[in-house]
Amino acid sequence: MTEQSSSMPDTGLNLSAQIEALLFVAPGAVTVSQIATALGVTNRKIENELPVLEVELNARGIRLQRHRNRNQLVSAPELAPQVELFLGLEVTSRVSRAALETMAIVAYQQPVTRPQIDSIRGVNSDGVMKTLLSKGLIQEVGRAEGPGRPILYSTTPEFLGYFGLTSIEELPPLNMEETLSNEEPQDEEVILKT
Repeated sequence: MTEQSSSMPDTGLNLSAQIEALLFVAPGAVTVSQIATALGVTNRKIENELPVLEVELNARGIRLQRHRNRNQLVSAPELAPQVELFLGLEVTSRVSRAALETMAIVAYQQPVTRPQIDSIRGVNSDGVMKTLLSKGLIQEVGRAEGPGRPILYSTTPEFLGYFGLTSIEELPPLNMEETLSNEEPQDEEVILKT
């Protein structure tokens, strides 16, 4: 049983179930401290219980998505076609090769500035960045120290959802030497599930 403050009623449910209920009704991603405050427990208790909830959910149709200290429940990526059909959603969204390349740079280098992205890509990324921002796949997370204090960018929970990831740690390891030797220039579009 969990230790709750005396003002919190005993629900008879374990901490994992209580966290799941809060995440279920939350309008979006929430922080550990928001959950801890609502349940009258310490942040550490929530941090320790989230992996337990994650394992429990893996046997069901929902997953725990964790990104930048924010947590939310999402549908299992493998059920995307059924969810899309049920909700009558547009099945795909097209993202250009340049946008995919830019998202990869942001994902692996975050937080990263636009000049850093331009330097890696070798071209101006203004248009691509605007598109990714408007689609909610990347976000502004602050400003870098240094001349001009450029904006820092990182990925969003929507980015994780598009790629069926529950956390940024699930990205495959990046082997730069292998990537550069296998690179073939292509102008095709990549189709992302929405």
